[in-house]
Amino acid sequence: MGELAVDELCAELIRFDTTNLGAGQSRLGERAIAEFVAEYLTDFGLAPAILERSPTRSNVVTRVPGTDPSLPALLVHVHLDVVPADPAEWTVPPFAGEIRDGFVWGRGAVDMKDMCATLLTVLSRWSAAGTVPRRDLVLAFVADEEDRGQWGAHWLADHHRSLFEGCAVAIGESGGYTVRTTHTDGGPVHLYPVATAERGTAHMRLTADGRAGHGSRRNDDNAVIKLVHALSRLAAHRWPVHLTPAVRAFLRAAEPALGIEVDLTDMDKTLARLGPAAKIIENTVRNSTTPTVLEAGYAVNVIPGTASALVDTRVLPGTEDELLAEIDRLTGPGVTREFVHRQGAVQAPVESPYFDAMAAALRAFDPAAVVVPFCMGGGTDAKAFVPLGIDCYGFAPLYLPDGYDIQRMAHGVDERVPVEGLRFGVDVLDRFLSTV
Repeated sequence: MGELAVDELCAELIRFDTTNLGAGQSRLGERAIAEFVAEYLTDFGLAPAILERSPTRSNVVTRVPGTDPSLPALLVHVHLDVVPADPAEWTVPPFAGEIRDGFVWGRGAVDMKDMCATLLTVLSRWSAAGTVPRRDLVLAFVADEEDRGQWGAHWLADHHRSLFEGCAVAIGESGGYTVRTTHTDGGPVHLYPVATAERGTAHMRLTADGRAGHGSRRNDDNAVIKLVHALSRLAAHRWPVHLTPAVRAFLRAAEPALGIEVDLTDMDKTLARLGPAAKIIENTVRNSTTPTVLEAGYAVNVIPGTASALVDTRVLPGTEDELLAEIDRLTGPGVTREFVHRQGAVQAPVESPYFDAMAAALRAFDPAAVVVPFCMGGGTDAKAFVPLGIDCYGFAPLYLPDGYDIQRMAHGVDERVPVEGLRFGVDVLDRFLSTV
């Protein structure tokens, strides 16, 4: 296979439509892109395995031997699937993989075919130069991250655990990118957040039961009204501040870097002082409960006997019992809850030689880098690997220009990644993986 520049490789990967439709369904599956990745890896002298729980839902796993077998192995996990995209909303077709105006455009450009491209480019460099890492690297290119990982990381962890033998730490998506802000003296500051924790996921269904009847008649046991009132109380509730070790560590690092005063007793004031850096932690100083789906009724003149809603609940480490008790109090009698998807919060050490090595790699190519830990508001495949005893970090390095909002790009319309950012990512990832 001919070698491609990292931007061309990213564009090529985007052209594989790996849309995950959710509920176990995929438009075309991940088989075609898995074969492409496996061929690349084979060209580098590796022995990749394509593993599937069911046809087309493909994962690729391989091991890169290191020079020192006494060192713990390191896992790099990237996902091959993407969320849906409506072409009518986009400036360019979402799976065209166009390179224009200094960006690679398309669905998955930052979530996370960019990281797949940078990782393969690093391996290409090593193959040409004869570079061998210090420790074994396990590389996992997985399916189904955008749903529940049941055809991807969670299935691999449950049924192919031996592939991850000896792995002590892992890196994956959502970290190592530039957040541009300013010091109080007006000087520019480049923050690079590295994820050391993730909130837990507790997607739940709330169900209200009542008395069915005619829509024109009084009904004091209307399930729809009961549910709407419960959701209104839940949506209006302001969850208390809970500062995790990752958020506290972020604030300790950000305070001198930005020249601000952090007030742990008034997080609203502190978030305002953080300026653009507030978006790194604003979703992880509290738990959240967001109603997203409503289901009730079948005719305008019929009061249904039941009504239900789905609520996207995100849980900070160590708070689940308190959160669930408060949800029960807010929803009140007559409304029951059940989990439709549940994964616990995860945390990795901030004080770690691996975190230090990530920071050193970023500073090697951006001397102005201030590397800070943070807690992710959502979740990744880290939740599949933590039960294997692996400390997981979000580290997919990118250099981002002024005015570029990576939070808006992920899952957004006109998703794109800067070409220069990809090249920076290759350099940083090369430094980290070859020296850690």
